[in-house]
Amino acid sequence: MDLLNIKDPSFLKKLSMHELEELSEDIRQFLIQELSVTGGHIGPNLGVVELTIALHKSFNSPQDKIIWDVGHQSYVHKILTGRASEFGSLRQYKGLSGFPKMAESQHDVWETGHSSTSLSAAMGMAIARDLKKEKSYIIPVIGDGALTGGMALEALNHIGDEKKNMIVILNDNEMSIAPNVGALHSILGRLRTAGKYQWAKDELEMLLKKIPAVGGKLASTAERVKDSLKYLLVSGIFFEELGFTYLGPVDGHNFDELFENLNYAKKTEGPILLHVITKKGKGYQPAENDRTGNWHGTGPYKIDTGDFVKLNNTTPAWSKVVSETVRKLAREDRRIVAITPAMPVGSKLEGFASEFPDRMYDVGIAEQHATTVAAGLATQKMKPFLAIYSTFLQRAYDQVVHDVCRQNLNVFFGVDRAGLVGADGETHHGVFDIAFLRHLPNMVIMMPKDENEGQNMVYTAIKYDDGPIALRFPRGNGLGVPMDETLTAIPIGSWEVLKEGRDVAILTFGTTIPMAMEAAGILEKQGRSVKVINARFIKPLDESLMTSLLQLNIPLLTIEEAILQGGFGSAVLEFSHDHGFHHGEIERMGIPDQFIEHGNVHELLEEIGLTTEGIVKKINSMTIKKQKGLEI
Repeated sequence: MDLLNIKDPSFLKKLSMHELEELSEDIRQFLIQELSVTGGHIGPNLGVVELTIALHKSFNSPQDKIIWDVGHQSYVHKILTGRASEFGSLRQYKGLSGFPKMAESQHDVWETGHSSTSLSAAMGMAIARDLKKEKSYIIPVIGDGALTGGMALEALNHIGDEKKNMIVILNDNEMSIAPNVGALHSILGRLRTAGKYQWAKDELEMLLKKIPAVGGKLASTAERVKDSLKYLLVSGIFFEELGFTYLGPVDGHNFDELFENLNYAKKTEGPILLHVITKKGKGYQPAENDRTGNWHGTGPYKIDTGDFVKLNNTTPAWSKVVSETVRKLAREDRRIVAITPAMPVGSKLEGFASEFPDRMYDVGIAEQHATTVAAGLATQKMKPFLAIYSTFLQRAYDQVVHDVCRQNLNVFFGVDRAGLVGADGETHHGVFDIAFLRHLPNMVIMMPKDENEGQNMVYTAIKYDDGPIALRFPRGNGLGVPMDETLTAIPIGSWEVLKEGRDVAILTFGTTIPMAMEAAGILEKQGRSVKVINARFIKPLDESLMTSLLQLNIPLLTIEEAILQGGFGSAVLEFSHDHGFHHGEIERMGIPDQFIEHGNVHELLEEIGLTTEGIVKKINSMTIKKQKGLEI
């Protein structure tokens, strides 16, 4: 079938079972081909081909609401809703998003990039449907990994209690990004091997109804016998006890089983949970065989071999610099414990886990729990290292406030993917952590200019005993600088002058230091002397250096690859005001008050003017204003 001619899913209604099988194969080959060029979430999407087709054939989108949890498995949905021709631009600047996007299609009824939100959103839609007295099916699709998220469990509890009509599809492929962990995962494992029991339960009910009740005795025991069947046939009754009718497990690649169970679910009142077993990466051997999460989301790859097309980058990954330094220090300090919320591969903790299996804890998709576990460890004088992406730390904000900072506990936050991350876009950019961490009492925030300073900051964090400390670092690789053999603690709150100057000063840190230094070089040739400061501690500020700068009464420019509101530049303005310096000019550059979409990081920076050229233009404007002020 020519996938490029698909306009909407209505054509599926007319297809035979054989044609559906052919369509599945066409979609798989299309995805394998297209994603080999653009990269993307190939494993999750190859696993839901038949399931997505079955959903769109059985229901009428967008009247019926299909809600994708996390959203990285929505590529097949995008193809069936008329977006196949846009896949050449997938996850690229101004191109097709890798996640559901309302602006792209009326069939995308919920936007997401974080896990465990679909059930709560579905409940909201179900309440609205019933209040408006509308008729529609609401079908959230959630993975077994996402089901471990606390928000999903809260939603299950509410949905089951309210008995809302809803068909929850549990897409069980035994993995999220890395292999899933936890007791709920074990429950699902038992359910996978238990086989169906709903049909047997219904057949028993019919049989009992045919037997005349004698004095009502049999009638009174029939219901108990029927309900007891689930204890006999299924080793876990978790969902039924929450108020759901459990169907499954079902082979998610078998159309007969899918349609049979979906049709049954449509006729059943109340909340249904259809447990579908799928194979992540199905149809492409390298992705099928993956047990580490490498094929969850990839860059370009060679179809014939499955080899990833790697950039010629020999410098170390930031995540590895941090994790390996923690590992090195853990050999000398048995108090160090590493924690990750389902991201051991992304956070490069495999080495730590292999060397210290008893001190490595993957808690699953449970960022709130991970944070408070770290807090609990810290109360016992341990040294917890919580490796967490900036965008996922947002989900644990209350725990950072209430459980860590309020008790002034010595938790080391490794805030990975800080700044713009590129193709994953607005749900994954790590641009808010400075703003939501900076105002918390007791918190220290730092960011290194290069990987050598990064390893010394890890050492600083481990040696620090006075409360919570966060090391933020970007996605990608370091600069390839020489690395110190002996690690050194950096004095908390100390900045570093990288270049002397007398006309204007740039205060910046991390990823924006190279562009600041380049801009200073250009301005030097234009006759402007620019001081560049590595403001590596975002909190606390270097008060001594700040005071001396403000006393010079020269323009100051702060630069940050983070949201401006409440960010580092705001801290500098606050310091100036609070210490009585009202005459100096302070300008800020950073992420404006908007969500930044997906695309190459350099393109995104250009779009918001956070470039070398933008810095040069800004400083020229500032110094010209300063000169005019002096003339007046």
